[in-house]
Amino acid sequence: MSQQSQTPPLTAEAAPQFLGTRIRGLRKRRGMTLADLAQQSELTAGYISQLERNLSYPSIPALFNIARSLGVTIQWFFASEASTAPEDQGYVVRRNSRLSVHYEDGIVDQLLTPQPNRELEMLHSRFPPGTYSQQSYSHDGEEAGYVLSGCFELWVGDRHFQLNEGDSFSYSSQEPHRYGNPGEVDAVVIWVITPPTF
Repeated sequence: MSQQSQTPPLTAEAAPQFLGTRIRGLRKRRGMTLADLAQQSELTAGYISQLERNLSYPSIPALFNIARSLGVTIQWFFASEASTAPEDQGYVVRRNSRLSVHYEDGIVDQLLTPQPNRELEMLHSRFPPGTYSQQSYSHDGEEAGYVLSGCFELWVGDRHFQLNEGDSFSYSSQEPHRYGNPGEVDAVVIWVITPPTF
């Protein structure tokens, strides 16, 4: 089983109430127990239970493993309390109606492409100082990114890259990859992933 980092309990105001509810609801619709999902995702039942009860945020690889085990992509877990104007649906994402998902350590992804997606997805990712995806992961597709602000570290296979504001990158998502922010201010990265397998 993978080891998950300890995340302090969330306050009621900070908890992403939709995420745990969506994980639990989909797990039950799939007829899976906590133990079933834990085994398939290589996580512990206790860790998944904490997520379902909104007591902690998942790591990026953990949510990826949960999504894959439940037969969806991470995009399925994005949610927002804001509504989308009927004329925008399927074409435009307004800043105040972006779907988002929160991870441990304050990392936040916002979906910039409207649902239903087509052949690509675009994400706005914010990494607080010193935050990293601790485990490498891989999936089908290609991805590219642009560092909008801050500095960013990227590992793809055995390669390591130090990136700064204005730098861009791309790689096959099938290569194990991980990343993080070694800087003292937030790093903001715009990602494009095709097909939308993340």
